[in-house]
Amino acid sequence: MGLIGCQRCTRVSPAGTEICPRCGGKVRSRDPMSLQKVMAWWVLGVACYIPGNLYPMLETKTLVSSQSNTIIGGAVELAQHGSWGVAIIILAASALIPIAKFVIILGLVIGVQRGPQISDGLRQRLYEIVEYIGRWSMIDVFVVAVLSSLVQLQTLVNITPGRASIFFALSVIFTMISAQNFDSRLIWDTGNTPKPGEIPDGHASKERSA
Repeated sequence: MGLIGCQRCTRVSPAGTEICPRCGGKVRSRDPMSLQKVMAWWVLGVACYIPGNLYPMLETKTLVSSQSNTIIGGAVELAQHGSWGVAIIILAASALIPIAKFVIILGLVIGVQRGPQISDGLRQRLYEIVEYIGRWSMIDVFVVAVLSSLVQLQTLVNITPGRASIFFALSVIFTMISAQNFDSRLIWDTGNTPKPGEIPDGHASKERSA
């Protein structure tokens, strides 16, 4: 149709436009380095996610004891004390959601490179879900930040963030950047959706037989 859309503000301009007249951003039909950027940030996210789950997320010190808990260990301890709801939320935010994001992003990249195994619409919905739920993985970091600021009773009780909080926060940030660098238009370029002016295979075969 001779049109191109701005990735920043979604304004549609004539093909060949280099600068968006609305937001001033650079307008490109496709980002040739999209997949490279996605995988670079994806690798960083995975690399930070591993120590984020191995190192302690929260360190609690009292007069008589000192305790350190990883994310999974803290969720298990909450479940043992009967707080199943909180434990499930923490496990979902710290394990299920991040792993699902890693798998979906990797699957989208493989689908663009080697051809899709699922429909274009489903791939687009998965991409939108990854972008939407990415920020909710920060719930563990928020809990640690709130506890560290509220529970400071000098020598009685002292709660401080563990090393895992830094790695986990970086993992969430890197994964969000990875998803944002994915050019979702590539989904439709590599899919089975007919391009404008093309005739689907089924209709083409009927016309030939006619």
